[in-house]
Amino acid sequence: MFRFLLPFVFLVSACAPAWEGGSTTRAAVSEVTLPPVKAFSTPRPLPPGRSNRDIARDFLDLSFELESGRKLARMTRFEGPITLRVTGTPPAGMMSDLRALLTRLRTEARINITQTTSATANITIQAVSRKDIRKALPQAACFVVPNISALNQYRGARRSGAANWALLENRRKIAIFLPNDASPQETRDCLHEELAQALGPLNDLYRLPDSVFNDDNIHAVLTGFDMLVLRAYYDPSLTNGMTRAEVAQRLPAILARINPRGERLSSNPLPATPRSWIEAVQTALGPGTSQIGRRLAAQEALKIAQKEGWRDHRLGFSHYALGRLIQGQDLSQAFFHFAEADRVYRTADPFGPHRAYVSTQLAAYAISAGQSREALNILSPQLPKAAQFENAALLSTLMLLKAEALEMEGKLEEAGQLRLDSLGWARYGFGPDWAVRAKLREIASLSPIKGRS
Repeated sequence: MFRFLLPFVFLVSACAPAWEGGSTTRAAVSEVTLPPVKAFSTPRPLPPGRSNRDIARDFLDLSFELESGRKLARMTRFEGPITLRVTGTPPAGMMSDLRALLTRLRTEARINITQTTSATANITIQAVSRKDIRKALPQAACFVVPNISALNQYRGARRSGAANWALLENRRKIAIFLPNDASPQETRDCLHEELAQALGPLNDLYRLPDSVFNDDNIHAVLTGFDMLVLRAYYDPSLTNGMTRAEVAQRLPAILARINPRGERLSSNPLPATPRSWIEAVQTALGPGTSQIGRRLAAQEALKIAQKEGWRDHRLGFSHYALGRLIQGQDLSQAFFHFAEADRVYRTADPFGPHRAYVSTQLAAYAISAGQSREALNILSPQLPKAAQFENAALLSTLMLLKAEALEMEGKLEEAGQLRLDSLGWARYGFGPDWAVRAKLREIASLSPIKGRS
């Protein structure tokens, strides 16, 4: 199981005009010593907003299939207390993110998991370079493997079948490989997703609007739904080795007990996602495909979504992905698809920061067209969403875009303060100073004020 490399999530550069220059305020900010890295403190996960009947279906599909579509004969999990250790060279900030995550797992999911230094730990998190990760799995930003504890054991385990999740009968030893030279946010996001799969379900479902168990990578950290699924996964009523039918029989009572709110909500199940759409999206967003091939795949994904009659977040994501991939060739069509994505998300998605992603694109267009008031109207409602869902890269991008719009409105002091405030989040979201400064220059270049500088 691994987290995909999605190459375009926060890019806005295709909107940028070609001129050079900039105001004194922007130039000064780009040269000053950057502020300390910011980090989110108190988690604010939303409770699951769907019926227990729908959540039970999601639980079973997550737990008894692999991402490839292969069925799993049995549920596997750890039994008893779970121990976890960290090896390799963890980057600055990773250990505090890990401690925060372990606290959430203990309090929200009620999982008995503790950190240790023992070599016999159930879960080993090894922090290695991105180069080493991609040497093992070229498409992965990070990944999790059963029955090993170090990256140098992976090839042998794959050859012997020990790394095959479909053959697993129980969970006793699992390794997670995280990048130690990525941005703090990328490392943290990997930590959340891979530790969740090390502990619980192995599948991802694109139909889930409120979960990290979804390869669209819209959610950065474990959600209220994810914690509920993990809590149910480790409920005393379930045990390692149960079949789907056995779990299905006990699950309604478990969910009624741990999520009484879900008993009062009406069932509204989304249709299953066809394999053809999944493959088109993975071709469009994954590595190893030409730009033309990506665009054609994204167009195919949108056609499938429309043919399926979807009105949910998957249709929005299809428009969003296509807009990103054609932005460099056809700005007007890209804008159309971003507007359509926003329309779909506005009516279909109350569960996440989906509209905040699209707003970066719509606001970039408004700024480059000199429509500062429109940009502010687009951006302002989305900043709290990005903060609530702990996405620092998204939050800093929104803040930088808003600063440009404020500057165009003549509110220089407010713009300068917001821009400075954004940089600590940008350091968490984008990583090294050069990446933060590049993002700052990139977004500043959107403003038509530059054309008169």
